[in-house]
Formats: sequence, structure tokens, C-alpha cells
Amino acid sequence: MTFLFQKKPDTLEAAAPFLIVGLGNPGREYRETKHNIGFMVIDRLGELIDCKLIKVQSKAIIGIGKIGDQKVILAKPQTYMNLSGQAVVSLLHFYKIEPSRLIVAHDDVDLPFGQIRMRPGGGSAGQKGVGSIIEKLGSQEFARLRMGVGRPPGQREAADYVLKGFSKTDMEFLPEFINRGAEAVKSFVLDGIDNAMNKFNPKQ
Repeated sequence: MTFLFQKKPDTLEAAAPFLIVGLGNPGREYRETKHNIGFMVIDRLGELIDCKLIKVQSKAIIGIGKIGDQKVILAKPQTYMNLSGQAVVSLLHFYKIEPSRLIVAHDDVDLPFGQIRMRPGGGSAGQKGVGSIIEKLGSQEFARLRMGVGRPPGQREAADYVLKGFSKTDMEFLPEFINRGAEAVKSFVLDGIDNAMNKFNPKQ
């Protein structure tokens, strides 16, 4: 399915909110797993901008707030990871948001733990939630916040690895890492993707 919008007047485009999505799986058993780091970023961002995620809409838990003068919608899809595109595309349609104003935060096993990579688009690199969004949206052109969780040791399967919790060592640095992810999203909204990439992509 191709995702198409009618052209809107500039005044309406300027007023359109940003959709900020964190990927994860619903349920207590997944709450502190690597796969849910996208949810963690959204929760932290909600704290920073005093936005409570209490509304259920389009198979997602959402909150509506502001970053600076920009209206934002924070969302955590509740469809399980591999069906995330259902909630994301439904929210984009409902709020009439262009994909250029969407950013998706997710775990990435190809980056070491603690490393952030923002990018303006591209493939899914095997991340099932991102793949679902690409499929439902009909486009790869939306921003990503890739949160590094590292590769599984030895011959362990990545799918099993990301559904486990963080090591004790990683847990010490996790709050700062999550906070940096939330600040990167704020920079995307206020400064644009290029400036956010220049600020947050260099290795920490």
C-alpha cells in the first residue's frame, strides 16, 4: 500500500504535529528487555516534557504535548513489535502527519550498547517493527533513532538476545543512554534531522 497525502497549504503543514514512536512489546514480561528500549525513550521523553501517555488510540498508548512550540504526539504501539506499522500508519492518517514529521526509536543490535545513530531513512536492517512500518507506509523515508544494544555473544540468536534484560554493567549506564535518546528526539523536532545527526551521531 502506498502512503499518499494531498498537498496542504503551508500554514497547515507548519501546524502539523510530530509523531514520535517508540517500538517495543506490551506486557510486564517485556518491560525491561533490550527490545523495549524504544518504549523507554518515549517514557523518558514524556517525563522531560511533562506529557502523560494515558490515551489508547489506533492500537497504541499515546500522549499529546509540546517540545518548544511544536506539538508532538508520543506513541507506544501495543500490537507487538512485528505489527507496529498498523498503529503508526493509522496515527499518521488520523492526525494528517507527513512521514517527514515521524521519528521512530528502536533497538539496534548492529550498534554497540550506548551508541546512538540517527538517520533520515533506509531499510529495516532486520528490525521487525521498522520493517512493519515500511511495509504499511509504503516508504522508507522516515527518521529513525537507532539505540545500540550490542550483538549477542557467541552463537546466540539475536531474536532471543533482544528479549532478555540488560547486563548489570549496562544497567549502570542505561538511564544516561535513555536520557540521551530522549534529548536526540527533542533535537530532531527543534533543529531538524541534519543538526540532530551532527550532534548525537558521533561516538560517545
